Amino acid sequence: MTHDASAPLYGSAVAKVEPFGVDHIPESERHGKSSSQFFVWFAAGLNFPIILLGFSAAGLGLSFGAAVAAIVAGAAVGSVLMAVMSRMGVRLGVPQQIQARGPLGFFGNFLPVAYINVFAGVGWAAVTVILGGKAFAELTHLPFWACALVLTAVEVVVAVYGYNMINFLQRMLTYVLTPLFLLITVVALVRGAGTFEANPHASGYLGATGGWITFGAGFLSFLVAWAPFASDYSRYLPDNPKVVRRTTLYTGLGNFVTICWLGVLGVLVGGHATSADSITALHQLAGPFAVPALIAITLSALAQNFLNVYGGAISVQTLKIPVSRTQAVVVICALAYVISLWGEAGTEDKFAVFLNLTAYFIAPFATVLLLDYYLGGRNDPARIAELYDRKRVLNWGLVAWAGGVLASVPFWRSALFTGPFAAEFPHMGDLSMFVAAGAAALLYLLTYRLKPLWVRDGGTPAPAQPAAETVAEEPVAVTEPAR
Repeated sequence: MTHDASAPLYGSAVAKVEPFGVDHIPESERHGKSSSQFFVWFAAGLNFPIILLGFSAAGLGLSFGAAVAAIVAGAAVGSVLMAVMSRMGVRLGVPQQIQARGPLGFFGNFLPVAYINVFAGVGWAAVTVILGGKAFAELTHLPFWACALVLTAVEVVVAVYGYNMINFLQRMLTYVLTPLFLLITVVALVRGAGTFEANPHASGYLGATGGWITFGAGFLSFLVAWAPFASDYSRYLPDNPKVVRRTTLYTGLGNFVTICWLGVLGVLVGGHATSADSITALHQLAGPFAVPALIAITLSALAQNFLNVYGGAISVQTLKIPVSRTQAVVVICALAYVISLWGEAGTEDKFAVFLNLTAYFIAPFATVLLLDYYLGGRNDPARIAELYDRKRVLNWGLVAWAGGVLASVPFWRSALFTGPFAAEFPHMGDLSMFVAAGAAALLYLLTYRLKPLWVRDGGTPAPAQPAAETVAEEPVAVTEPAR
């Protein structure tokens, strides 16, 4: 049957499976408050890996003051990026991955989305299942495989229900996780945390400047990794100036507070930690309060993975793979679970490698999207239909993205690969993200006024309204009247 678009099909119902995937959200379905974005990102940021990132300050030989300044700088830049990307979702009403079709082209968008969103979504889901599963196993004394399976099953259910369920649970998890992480903070500070001076004899010393850049880039990378998903959780909000402004503020604040809070905590306790293993380090932090700390880590894995799995499923549909969002959720969770069984050992090293490799590819992607939104006129809702026009095969944004990635390769600093510039000048720190973003920006500015690289049928104008792309979650066809 055909649904009357003047009445909401989904609305604000929490216990109803979301019927939309990568479709443009019609005005009748716009609902919610901009404050929801604070809870979405605040809960997602309350997780132990950020504390682990803070541990590395002592190993890099930074002083406490320098480390805190690097965290604040990285968190500030990343939070502004997230705030603007979330703002784009309110304005356009489509996922971030669909927005990328504007500068990259309908099919030119496939390669970066396949790597950045699908691969990264599965990888991040696996990393988070490992950390949460290890904490759950330590808490219950059950085998890791069983604990990881329980977490994965919960993630499947929530991600299938979709947007409203995720927003509701992120708010609830904020209320539960905040006092638990406050407890971890207080106990850790009481149990021997403290400031420290710079140490040029530290094992990972890169010099004052190189260490500062590398450390701050780690926290920036954590937020950059979220950038391709930011609009996914704001696209249902009503498009009016007040909501747009407040969404920008709440998104930035939710990310900035958690990154700074847990990052600085990691710095304070990192100088006294004797283990890089996450669970051992957690016991050192929490001592007799390890049980509530383990509960916090287990629940925080859910808060993070709801977003990873949901965003990854939307990305699968962006690639025009003929599956429903529910099917994509199941496949992503199954892959993440299998990978978690393989990657249980040495999680922290794998986390660091994965964080670097995703950021190197995402930084130029986000740069192209931002420039296209503000300089390329993509902030005009009248152009939304272009995002669903298959005749726009390739555009110059793909060149800008690929050029940014390639330009950064000599600067890569990873356990898997170290570029020639990074090897020759280790004291410069990890400049990869900044080079990638700068090169992508330059290439975009040189090409965005040119004719598209490939338009089929001589560039026939796009349809007046975006065509529905979602494989239906329910037996109903959604139509949108001409405006």
